[in-house]
Amino acid sequence: MIRSDIDLQPFNTMTIAARADYFAEATSLEELRVALDFAREKQLPILPLGGGSNIVLTGDFPGLALHVALKGLKLEDLGNQTQITAAAGENWHQLVMHTVAEGLGGLENLALIPGNIGASPIQNIGAYGVELKDSFHSLTAMEIESGALVEFSAEECRFGYRDSIFKQDARDRYLICEVRLRLPHQWAPQVSYPALQQYFAANSVAEDTLKPQDVAAAVIAIRNSKLPNPVQIPNAGSFFKNPVVDDAQYTQLRQQHPQLVAFAAGEGWKLAAGWLIDQAGWRGFEREGVGVHSQQALVLINPGHCCGSKVVALAMEIAADVKAKFGVDLEPEPRFYPGV
Repeated sequence: MIRSDIDLQPFNTMTIAARADYFAEATSLEELRVALDFAREKQLPILPLGGGSNIVLTGDFPGLALHVALKGLKLEDLGNQTQITAAAGENWHQLVMHTVAEGLGGLENLALIPGNIGASPIQNIGAYGVELKDSFHSLTAMEIESGALVEFSAEECRFGYRDSIFKQDARDRYLICEVRLRLPHQWAPQVSYPALQQYFAANSVAEDTLKPQDVAAAVIAIRNSKLPNPVQIPNAGSFFKNPVVDDAQYTQLRQQHPQLVAFAAGEGWKLAAGWLIDQAGWRGFEREGVGVHSQQALVLINPGHCCGSKVVALAMEIAADVKAKFGVDLEPEPRFYPGV
């Protein structure tokens, strides 16, 4: 089922037109191994594809684009918690809503994050004060070089802020096949994030009455109010990580910019990248079919369905401007293929 010269525009939410020399869709572990054998035999680089929401195609891909479409979802009662086993090709938001419908709490703050299950551990997805690692138990991945299945515990994944071993030492070495999460039956809402506090206050909702469904509904409403739907406006979600700075730099920035939006993060401070971009004057900017969303400066959009090089050029221009004005480095969240 390996095809050649395939258009990848339907497989990325930025709707960037680019072609892959070869393409395969794997719906089973055996099909995954067959595709990897093919790539190994021809010495081809691999472009893993899931929901396509965290990649920017900067040109045609001279290798095998491998769509990991493994399906399967199982819930198992372990007594004081429920284990969720989800295949890599399952949609993340649908999983969240399934757990909420089952009365399980723990994932509701992560509602409406685009993409599939397989990508979630790679960058330790997070939103509104919650990260994947908070409920993560383990995963199964296939080693690209050998086709062998390897288990990773939470500790072995080495999760950090939008980071994991799969972006570091294990980069390009594994394809995630299955993820296991554990949700406690004793649930408490995590609603300290300012946007959630404001939402519940505005709607006169008391925190002690909240259920997982309520938090999920709030998160969905907040996200829909400021984040564009990729189906309507092509985008890759948050384009930059929120930069973390030390106390000294934070204090200096706070003196210069009293309205600076920041959150304590361990021994440092996490700055709101969207605020920095907005203050630098980029929100709502558009040029030659690419731009910055008018409601959320952290989101780069591609309404003109332009080539990836235009998107990357705009991102680099924004990052350089933020660096010049605030002395802060912005790091892109999406992965660039084949590179820049």
